[in-house]
Amino acid sequence: MFWVTLIIKTDAAHAELLSDILIEQGALSADIHDAAADTDDEQMLFGEPGEICGEIWQNAEVSALFDQNVDIEEIVRDLTKAAQFDRPPSYRVERVEEQDWVQLTQSQFDPIQISSRLWIVPTWHQSPDPAAINLILDPGMAFGTGSHPTTKLCLNWLDQHIRNGDVLIDYGCGSGILAIAALKLGAQHVTGIDIDPQAINASEENALRNHCNSSDFEFITADTERALQLPGSADIVVANILANPLILLAPLLSNLVRSGGRIALSGILSEQADDVNSAYQSWFDMSIAADMEGWVLLTGIKR
Repeated sequence: MFWVTLIIKTDAAHAELLSDILIEQGALSADIHDAAADTDDEQMLFGEPGEICGEIWQNAEVSALFDQNVDIEEIVRDLTKAAQFDRPPSYRVERVEEQDWVQLTQSQFDPIQISSRLWIVPTWHQSPDPAAINLILDPGMAFGTGSHPTTKLCLNWLDQHIRNGDVLIDYGCGSGILAIAALKLGAQHVTGIDIDPQAINASEENALRNHCNSSDFEFITADTERALQLPGSADIVVANILANPLILLAPLLSNLVRSGGRIALSGILSEQADDVNSAYQSWFDMSIAADMEGWVLLTGIKR
């Protein structure tokens, strides 16, 4: 068995319309992507949570997956009529063979070395270094597999700065990767906070998978009474979110850190660093601790 993918070249004004029409015509799935992806002309789009970006690539492609028995020419004729085009759009067809999709997905995620002693290892792999600190973590519904530069920046910083007995708060914990790493690096207790209940569930499962003692961690949603009891309790607060939420959360996050404690902020593009830095300078002596692929890690010590 196989499937066919119909790929139509279009522009920003028509991409969403074509995607909707293809779904109505029975496409199993449809997506919009940059026609220049992986070339020098690739157009990067960035947005923050809560913002309406309103942008689609000017040179776009709409890909729609169909069963092998469909009549592509008929679909294109019907699409041309439904979209009120004068002539059929430019398109191509690709064949998609049946595969072991689980195995294919797993093959895209190999162990990741963070430092000389810290690795992230999916459950289907053997650790390349059994003597290292290995974080057993699979890609899932919550952000944080260790592959993104922002997560790597945080993990490297924790590897260098966690001390035995530290109390840490991971705000926007996602998969729990930073909190779990902190425990394995010597923290006494970690608290992960997130607005998404699925992230809380994922973090708890990952912590248990990594043989963390249940008395040493807690994962809670941001609106719980327990979250209100945390101000001033942390030796370290780490938040890998995005620039705008970090700016809005500056008073809250700053209040979680004890005097003399540290804060580490990630999810910040280089050009956003000054704005985030300014938001925290009232409480911390801030600096750029590291950068990677256009992202920066800001850290500070509370006065």
